[in-house]
Amino acid sequence: MCGEKARRNGKTKIGKKRFFCRYCYYSFIRQRHVKVGYSDFVKFHDFIVNKLNKEAILEKEYISRTSLWRKFKPFFGYRPAPEDSNFLIPKNLSNAKPRPWVLGIDGKWLHRQGVVMIYRDVTNKFNLYWSFHFSESYEAVEKDFEKVNLIIKDSLFSGVVSDWKGAIVSAVNIFFPPTPHQRCLSHVQRQLLRFLPLRSPIPATQKLRIIAKVITDIKTHEEKYYWVSSVNYWILKYGHILKEKTIGVGVKKKWWYTHGNTRRAVKLLTFNEKHLFAYLDYPFIPNTNNSLEGLNSQIKTKLSNHRGMQTPQQITYLFWLFTFKRIKNRYDLKRLWDSLKNKIYRF
Repeated sequence: MCGEKARRNGKTKIGKKRFFCRYCYYSFIRQRHVKVGYSDFVKFHDFIVNKLNKEAILEKEYISRTSLWRKFKPFFGYRPAPEDSNFLIPKNLSNAKPRPWVLGIDGKWLHRQGVVMIYRDVTNKFNLYWSFHFSESYEAVEKDFEKVNLIIKDSLFSGVVSDWKGAIVSAVNIFFPPTPHQRCLSHVQRQLLRFLPLRSPIPATQKLRIIAKVITDIKTHEEKYYWVSSVNYWILKYGHILKEKTIGVGVKKKWWYTHGNTRRAVKLLTFNEKHLFAYLDYPFIPNTNNSLEGLNSQIKTKLSNHRGMQTPQQITYLFWLFTFKRIKNRYDLKRLWDSLKNKIYRF
């Protein structure tokens, strides 16, 4: 499925040779090649983007579920890379842009089996690059940045917005050191609300939760000043509870902080205001990664509609989905088919 070399892995119950890929853990047998045409590619496109579900296609084409899967199987046998459809990038995106634009970075985890990284022009709402890795490591992000840099070399982004994972922060600082980097406040707010429960019996926690909830509503430097002042006042009034400790009795750990989650929330609120509020100094940068969050929500819904797929199939499904999102009309779809049909026929 991933294109790497597979090895033999015994035989099936009926005696057919089985093969196994140690990179994506996909097991398969050699089968007859099924020739597919442009009409099948159109059906597959409609299926992936949810224009038509399986039942609608079956009813429209008067074919069985098995026949439909046999037609779609060659497409699932090929995982399209972003480079396969770079010719579909609009000229106003590939050439110099008339205004500053922002790169959004986020990852979609697939049942802890790996993560699909997405690099999106959140200003123009266009996916520039995507990839699959087993973790959000620096090496993985570094490889992706090298590919992204080839796409945007004529017009570098003016800002970055991300969930502030360590690998992403390090890669941005090394590859594009002067670029302003905004931490997604939606992610920050969700973390804070997890640390500060709604029905906490502690008044200090309830008041800190109220402060945390309005972090995404700050629009001016003046509002930021009052918000920071409220955080500092809370620390001055309730900071003593952050030092309270619980002594362990009959357990391996000798002691721990009594209000551990409250400490984490305060640390998050007071961490480097420059990156929490970069959007105030650079108005073209959004304060959240909602453009990618909306895409992740669509991905979650689509994968839920196809719950029977295993992780390798989910990866291929998402790669096709991102590829088809670059298509604006049937002419683009035909151009994509002409460029990919020889690669698909190999499977």
